[in-house]
Amino acid sequence: MEDLAHKTIHKTYRGLGTNIYLTAFGSAKVSDLDDSYALLQAYETALTVNRSTSELMDVNDAAGIKPVAVSDSTYQLTKLAIKTSQENFGFNALIGPLVKLWKIGFSGANVPPKEAIASQLSLIDPTQVELDDDKFTIFLKQAGMQLDLGAIAKGYIADRIQDLWAAKGISSGMINLGGNLLLKGLAPHHPDGLWRIGIQDPFTKRGNSILSVKYGPCSAVTSGIYERLLKTNGKTYHHILDPKTGYPHENNLASVTVFTKTSVQAEIETTRLFFADGPQPDWQPTSEVYGAIFITKDRTIQICGLEPADVFLLDDSFKLEFK
Repeated sequence: MEDLAHKTIHKTYRGLGTNIYLTAFGSAKVSDLDDSYALLQAYETALTVNRSTSELMDVNDAAGIKPVAVSDSTYQLTKLAIKTSQENFGFNALIGPLVKLWKIGFSGANVPPKEAIASQLSLIDPTQVELDDDKFTIFLKQAGMQLDLGAIAKGYIADRIQDLWAAKGISSGMINLGGNLLLKGLAPHHPDGLWRIGIQDPFTKRGNSILSVKYGPCSAVTSGIYERLLKTNGKTYHHILDPKTGYPHENNLASVTVFTKTSVQAEIETTRLFFADGPQPDWQPTSEVYGAIFITKDRTIQICGLEPADVFLLDDSFKLEFK
């Protein structure tokens, strides 16, 4: 009889501007993964700002003119993003005008004039968004404002794929949206049932891990300064812009990885911890946020909330610290 618990279905797709890797164990079928990809495409069609038409582009095109009604899911995700943005810790769903000014990671990247940066700061104010819970409408009050959910959408979509898998009876699998990981259930290919999660070396090409972490069901998401850079006049600028200053946020961190219950929470927490400039003395794991890994520019790895026995250093040129 076939060992269904260890049966593996895997497919690779392209979406959200990245590679999508879906792996399911047990009795899952290829059609289940295709359904998952179709769900992803539907959300991308609604949420993208990289096409001329989408629900979000309708909102942006009407900035300063009128409210726009959107679907339930787009409205609820926007509401979460705006609420989070109003906490003013660095996450900002309206930062699009600044991103397009710098263009870091895209052709035409440049250091904008101070005056140009200053002129955009009024357009990224999250208090200038009007949400109507009855009509599901979004209104950007100033012309030129732009709503961009790219910093939170992958996590939201990963969570919705997990919901689909639960409805289909898929008890374990890996949802990898361009490095945004969601690990569902136990890992049937390991006797201890724990997943092995590689932590990217921020100083080398993608795919090189410096740590391996054993962990149960979770989402693992990393924010780093190493993939989208602008080098000019002897200086290097990364793409994580500070909405308070309009410039890349400067600290000693190369990357932050968080382990959370939901993937959308991981997206938020990586930003929160990056702008906190490292682990805080009073940081404690919660029922939603399990642990975090900070990698500094001086090659120190700081571990919070994870057991030393579950963390394996793969490159001894890094210094390992448990907080």
